[in-house]
Amino acid sequence: MSDYYQLLDVPRGADTEEIKKSYRQLAMKYHPDRNQGSKEAEERFKEVTEAYEVLRDSEKRALYDRYGKQGVKSGAAGGQAGFDFSDAIDIFMRDFGGFGGMEDLFGSRGARGQRTSSRKGQTVRIRLALTLGEVATGVAKTVRVSLLNQCANCEGSGAEAGTKPTACGTCGGAGEERHVQRSVFGQFVSVQPCRTCQGEGRIIAKPCGKCSGEGRLRAEEDIQVDVPAGVTGENFLTLRGRGSVGPRGGPRGDLIILLEIKDDARFVRDGSDLVHELPVTFSQAALGSEVDVPTIDGTARVTIPSGIQSGELLRLKGLGLPELNGTIRGDQVVRVLVWTPDHLSSEQEELLQRLRDVESPAPDTIRRGSHKGFWSRVKEAFTGG
Repeated sequence: MSDYYQLLDVPRGADTEEIKKSYRQLAMKYHPDRNQGSKEAEERFKEVTEAYEVLRDSEKRALYDRYGKQGVKSGAAGGQAGFDFSDAIDIFMRDFGGFGGMEDLFGSRGARGQRTSSRKGQTVRIRLALTLGEVATGVAKTVRVSLLNQCANCEGSGAEAGTKPTACGTCGGAGEERHVQRSVFGQFVSVQPCRTCQGEGRIIAKPCGKCSGEGRLRAEEDIQVDVPAGVTGENFLTLRGRGSVGPRGGPRGDLIILLEIKDDARFVRDGSDLVHELPVTFSQAALGSEVDVPTIDGTARVTIPSGIQSGELLRLKGLGLPELNGTIRGDQVVRVLVWTPDHLSSEQEELLQRLRDVESPAPDTIRRGSHKGFWSRVKEAFTGG
């Protein structure tokens, strides 16, 4: 499939109106009701609709511009994984289904024919907590969700066992009523849900006693969620068709997983970098040292150069978090904090008195290399060199 911008024949800087206008023209061209039986037109209709659904949404579009189709399909910003022809029809009808002239353009009801209108099920949203370790590697988790599932007694029809719904006499089972108006510009058609069956196309004379005619019952269900590495609390995952079923046999809605990243006392996250604050003693800062610091994968040995100042940063390449859908991994930044003791032994106090006698006044501005003479005196005071 081509680039989304190429599919819609719009430049990358196109605004929402340009995108919508171009999509409408292409969707009308490839709509199945104008290309009866053409699999090629059906596929093209699905492709341009998928492109439109991404580019019309600022968050999805930003993700697409940065990561391409894979970034959108991961679900990080809503996800297009599992996009199918029924989704394309729903999107087209959502944005353009009510405009006039459909009969003039498509003739009669065409390939779609008369069919029962089924309401799609509810989109269910749940929260999923992740640790930074799980963010670093990606993780598969099982979550328990409360969903509306098909009633086994009536098999989702809403009618009592042994009975069946009957076609609505008002709309003839179409689920909609059409009103034609004529003007000097031609024939215009408005389409509205049937006032008798509320758009379902059928009437239930004897509702199911278990589900009260809804065709569904609430139940707990375990669902596996695959979370890619590098996600943030701003991302969410969309599992299409995994939400609640619709009333009386309607298709399932979606399941949206809102991600929450737990705080980790060892790190502060900065994009794909991790910042760790490392307290060191005065002597470690003065003389230099080697210490172990925690990383998201375990521990790492860090060399503290002599004369390091409090607040200076040491960078551990590639020990941060991976970028979402990328191959690059961030760094771990170690921020050194020189610890000043608030209780001294007599021996420590004596040594520091000796240091104070030989040290120079602190410079107005501390820069790397500007305090070399000072640290030389520190080493002499502590080592007797």
